[in-house]
Amino acid sequence: MKKAGIIGGSGFIGSYITKQFLDHGFQVKVSTTDITEKDKYEHLMVFNHSENLYISELNVTDKIALKDFVSDCDVVIHSGTPFILDVEDPKTQLFDPTIKGTENFLEVINNTPSIEKVVFIASVAAYNTNFPFPAGTKSFTDTFDETEVKFTSTESHPYAQAKFIANETVENFIKNNTDLHFEISSVSPVMVIGNALSEREDSTSGSIQYLIKNNIAPNDFMKAVFDNNVPFAMVTVEDVALATYKTATTKGLHGKNYLLSSETYKASDIQAMLNNKNPKEKLSIIYKNDLAKNDLNIQFKPIKETLNNYST
Repeated sequence: MKKAGIIGGSGFIGSYITKQFLDHGFQVKVSTTDITEKDKYEHLMVFNHSENLYISELNVTDKIALKDFVSDCDVVIHSGTPFILDVEDPKTQLFDPTIKGTENFLEVINNTPSIEKVVFIASVAAYNTNFPFPAGTKSFTDTFDETEVKFTSTESHPYAQAKFIANETVENFIKNNTDLHFEISSVSPVMVIGNALSEREDSTSGSIQYLIKNNIAPNDFMKAVFDNNVPFAMVTVEDVALATYKTATTKGLHGKNYLLSSETYKASDIQAMLNNKNPKEKLSIIYKNDLAKNDLNIQFKPIKETLNNYST
């Protein structure tokens, strides 16, 4: 039985990834920042095949602990970077754990002979730090795929900037190490929607859905979303988990970074669907998913059903 180590495997996206690997016969090791806080991972214990689940305390900035965590893994998924919108100290809260954590992780896995495949849960911010606003001179209706020139700005949200730099760190590592004993691939989801598998209320993805559903703008970002009726490219959390599993278990994908995206709707129509109403405008496809569909054989779920079933 192969073992998958999932950093951040009890979070919003990570929980669905953990479930995928358990359902497919893997032993699964999940990291948690504090093993005494059982409420953060106890929901994983009700999954099928949870007898093959192990919880391990891990601080990703601690290289010794990180080395111990991955030492017996065949596959490692890194989905453990913080997603914070209301940031007080960008360096401490976002840049250090995201970028330094990525550097530490790459150093450790390069010295772990058991590892066969590594998958980073990146972000659409790896391609456009202005998301959900357009990249550079593009308009809201211009399409975007993996061949586009990547866009970043120091005026973008610190979370997006941190994810962009982390992705650059991974790409540079791949370029500078041509004889790796393992493959590295990444997936870059757009706005991830769906219901959490836990009772936790600290999911930023869930919070954004809640704010749009109830027309609440507690910060400048959400105010801009409503004022501009911003179109969001979205993807269901189940599709992100399935794409991650397939990326991790398919050979020959070294160096690829897949945009994971389904359909795009304006904020007003997202609000309508979250309240079980029909959208006024037709869906569009802005962030394209052809590469993921072709390589991973995935058919992305329509957005309306997931938004209609959002429970918070």
